[in-house]
Amino acid sequence: MATPERLGTVAIIGNGLIGHGVAQLFAAAGTAVRLVGRRAASVEAALDRVRQSLGEFARRGLLPGGDVEAVCARIRPSTALADAAGADLVVEAVPEDLALKHAIFGELDRLCPPPAVLASSSGQPASRLADRVRHRERMLAVHFWNPPQLIPLVEVCAGPETAPDVVPWVCEALRRAGKQPVVLDREIDGFLGNRLQFALLREALALWAAGVASAEAIDLAVKTSFGRRLAVTGPLESADLGGLDTFHAFCTLLFPQLEAGAAPPAAMGRLVAEGHRGFSTGRGIYDWSRRDGAALLRERAEALFRQLERGS
Repeated sequence: MATPERLGTVAIIGNGLIGHGVAQLFAAAGTAVRLVGRRAASVEAALDRVRQSLGEFARRGLLPGGDVEAVCARIRPSTALADAAGADLVVEAVPEDLALKHAIFGELDRLCPPPAVLASSSGQPASRLADRVRHRERMLAVHFWNPPQLIPLVEVCAGPETAPDVVPWVCEALRRAGKQPVVLDREIDGFLGNRLQFALLREALALWAAGVASAEAIDLAVKTSFGRRLAVTGPLESADLGGLDTFHAFCTLLFPQLEAGAAPPAAMGRLVAEGHRGFSTGRGIYDWSRRDGAALLRERAEALFRQLERGS
């Protein structure tokens, strides 16, 4: 399949947490963006969030040219899926509703003929979303991490019918937008990051539910030990640097004891069933009426900005 000669326009379908961040990063890189949402009010609210975020980037010297309004002018808001027509790259970023995604990709396949590239930003493999797509050779998964304007990683995963030249074209477009694409060699649920993240979460939940330690102690153990190293050396690098023989011995000891259940702990399920969803409802594993969750989110954002300022 012939890919577009250049990336002139990106269409983002969905204006939520991921969608508005993806719109920001492409617009900041100089690309025309069409941001498509369901309602005019929600799209306008997304543009306000983009403007506020760009202001933070400009304040820190991280916005090329420093002109927030010039970047915002590159984003054209819309509530019509038909406005994706003519885009070179279309990124789906709607809620995790499989029927909705099938319908959207079926329409995009009709509205945006090849060589336009169709991408899903969800954690779903492309082949699972292609039921109504005829030109599957130009479809793939492009998984951004939240918040996409601050997290460098984008996981890129072709489907079994994706043409060979599509992945390199998308990766180059992402690099020009300042992202760090990582290519998966085959489809797998959750891709790389979520599988690693949830493997850690499963063990953390198991330790908490079994009363081995408090939630505070478990989180502190991660944040003040290997959590600091992981930004520099990944888990496989750490194993090699620490001595593969030593790590092999610990694997032999610990692997049989690690949590391997197919379901989340009952204690977590009870919280969810009772409506305790975490920070948004005031209670989850932690009692957020006693903790400043907003301050913690600001602290995390500050840390992510510092990493960008260091170029890491």
